[in-house]
Amino acid sequence: MDVAGLSLFFGMGWLAARIDIKELITESSALPRSYFQGLNFLLNEQQDQAIEAFIEVVKVDPQTVELHFALGSLFRRRGEVDRAIRMHLNLVERTDLEEDKRHQALFELAQDYLKAGILDRAEAAFLELHGTPYEKESLDFLLEIYQKEKDWLKAIDIGQRLTALTGEPHGKEAAFFFCELAAGELAAKQTEAAVVHLEQALNVNPQSVRASIMLGDIELSAGGAQRAIEVWKHVEQQDAQYLPLVAERVLQACRQCGDEARGVTLLQTWLQKYPSLDLMNVLFSVLVQRDGAEAAYVMVRNELKRNPTLLGLDKLLEARLLDIAGERRADLELVKDLIFQRTRGLAMYRCKHCGFKARQFYWHCPACHSWESYSPKRSEENGVAI
Repeated sequence: MDVAGLSLFFGMGWLAARIDIKELITESSALPRSYFQGLNFLLNEQQDQAIEAFIEVVKVDPQTVELHFALGSLFRRRGEVDRAIRMHLNLVERTDLEEDKRHQALFELAQDYLKAGILDRAEAAFLELHGTPYEKESLDFLLEIYQKEKDWLKAIDIGQRLTALTGEPHGKEAAFFFCELAAGELAAKQTEAAVVHLEQALNVNPQSVRASIMLGDIELSAGGAQRAIEVWKHVEQQDAQYLPLVAERVLQACRQCGDEARGVTLLQTWLQKYPSLDLMNVLFSVLVQRDGAEAAYVMVRNELKRNPTLLGLDKLLEARLLDIAGERRADLELVKDLIFQRTRGLAMYRCKHCGFKARQFYWHCPACHSWESYSPKRSEENGVAI
C-alpha cells in the first residue's frame, strides 16, 4: 500500500472513531443520572441500591424495555415475585410493544406466576405462547405444572406435543403417567379402567416394568396366579435389575398354585444370573422356613464368595446365629451388631439425579421428582459410599 493509501486508511479509521465517540456521548447524555448510579451500585455489588436507582430510571423513561426485563428477572431471583409480576405485566399490557418483546414479557410473566404458585395463571400464559419461539420452554413448564397438579391426562398430551415439536421421545414419562392413572382407578376399585391404562403404558413404552408389576398384581388379586407369574417373568426381558421387586410376588403366586418349589427354583436361577442382595434376602427367608438354617447359610455363603458385600456378610452372620448357642452366639451377635451399624447406610436406595437416599424404593423421587431415578439395587451394590 502506498503512502496515499495509508493516509486514507488511517483517516477513515480516525473519522469512524470520532463518529462512534460522538454517538456514544449523545446516547449517554440522554440517559438519566440514576442509570449510571445503578450501574455503579451493581459494580460494587450493592443490589438493593442498584434496584432503587433503576426503578427511578423506569419512572423517568417508561420506554426502557430491556431495563424492565432486567429488573423483573432480578426481582424473581430475589424472591420478590409480586414486584416481578408488576414489572412484566406492565410490559405485556403495553399496546406499543413489539410482538417479539411481548412474547418475551409473557414468558417471563408466566415464570413469575409459577414461582408464586399461581398455577392457573401460569398455565394460561404458557398456553398462549403456542407457535412462538418460547413454545418449547413453555411446554416444558406446562409438563412440570401438570405433574404438580397430578393432571396426568394433560401431562400425557403435553408430552405428545413436545415429541411432535422436537422429535424427542416422551414415551417413558407417558408410561409413568398412565401408571399413575391406573393407580387412581385401582384406588377407586375400577379395575378394568386400570388395566386399560396399564396397557396404554406398555404401548407407549414396552419396557415399562412398573406397568408389568401392576398388571401382575391385578391378575393375582383376581385369582389368576399363573397369569400373574407369566407377567412378572416378563420383567427379565424388560430390565432384569428390577427382578428383586417381583421376587416376593412370584413366591406368593407359586404358593397359591401349590408349587412353592417352582418359585424357589426360579428365584435361584435369577440370583445365579443377576446377583442381588434383595433376591438373596428373599431366598434366605424361604430357605430357612422350608429347608432349615443350614441350607440358608450355605446359600448365603456361596453367594458371598461370588459377590462379596458387607450386607451379605451381615446376612451370613444372621444365618449362622440361627443354629448356634452359648458364648459363641454372644460373640457373633456382637460382631453382627457392629456390622449392622456400619451397613445401615449401605442398605439405602439412592436417586441418581439428586442423591436423595431412602429406605424404600420409589418410582418417583420425593426430592427432585425425577421418574425412575432410583436404582433397584442397594447403595453398596452400586458402589456408593455411606
